[in-house]
Amino acid sequence: MSKVRLWIIGSIGIDAIETPAAQRGELLGGSVTYACAAASFFTRTGAVGVVGSDFPTAFLERYQRFGIDLAGLQTRQGPTFRWSGVYEADFINRRTLDTQLGVFADFSPELPEAFQEAPFVLLGNIGPALQLHVLDQVRGQPFVVVDTMDLWIRIARPELEQVIRRANLLTLNDAEARLLTGRHNLLECARAVLAMGPQYVVIKKGEHGAMLCSAAGISLIPAFPVEQVEDPTGAGDCFAGAFMGFLANTRAERIDEGLLRRALLHGSVVASFGVEAFSTERLERLTAAEIEARVQALRSMCAV
Repeated sequence: MSKVRLWIIGSIGIDAIETPAAQRGELLGGSVTYACAAASFFTRTGAVGVVGSDFPTAFLERYQRFGIDLAGLQTRQGPTFRWSGVYEADFINRRTLDTQLGVFADFSPELPEAFQEAPFVLLGNIGPALQLHVLDQVRGQPFVVVDTMDLWIRIARPELEQVIRRANLLTLNDAEARLLTGRHNLLECARAVLAMGPQYVVIKKGEHGAMLCSAAGISLIPAFPVEQVEDPTGAGDCFAGAFMGFLANTRAERIDEGLLRRALLHGSVVASFGVEAFSTERLERLTAAEIEARVQALRSMCAV
């Protein structure tokens, strides 16, 4: 079996979700779930997370069908992290109804030895102290991408700034970029983030795509227009996972803006499939041919 090229840490949960399309419960969710599933189309991916003793065997089997390495998955006595929420008619704004941390509250990740030298790392949206904890277990100099959220910006900024200084790329949405930097203009936000240490920043703008910024300039990556959205949960994680999976699969000697743009394009495409069904259901039916066809379609849409 091939070595893990990319490992991803974050949450693993059981969701209950209501959208304008339908209402579903007992869904496999969490940032690790979506990101690892999306990355698995491109490279050998490892999951680092924790589940409770109530975590269904059927969910583990779904991970295995994606070919995800579960050496970093801890199983602890107690309940799995659970989240429930309701999306408004625009499929963008949502209300959290309930959050139960369960065993995730005491998560202390230990990185498997087989993961420690992987050349690519995605630190999903967890507390910065945990992100630092796993970074300290890494060997070599992997390409590290960090995701974060408004909560950590507000309550754990000192630790978050330490993580950002050790990242190659920071990804966050437009509201988070403004909160982190205290600026409104996204270009000014990006420059302020770059001054914190990373070489690159990706500012996600939802249905309007993403903006990649570095010292070399700016690239705009559109979102693929989806005709029928069923569940937008995990779209950002799919985007990040596919982006990192594509990078890990290239075996390029160096990361440059051209490679990052191509990776972001693939991230946009895989995320567009993910929202077409609840949980990972659409990704489970997805094929490499479908991904490539949609990539080419998106390229055509951008041609001038």
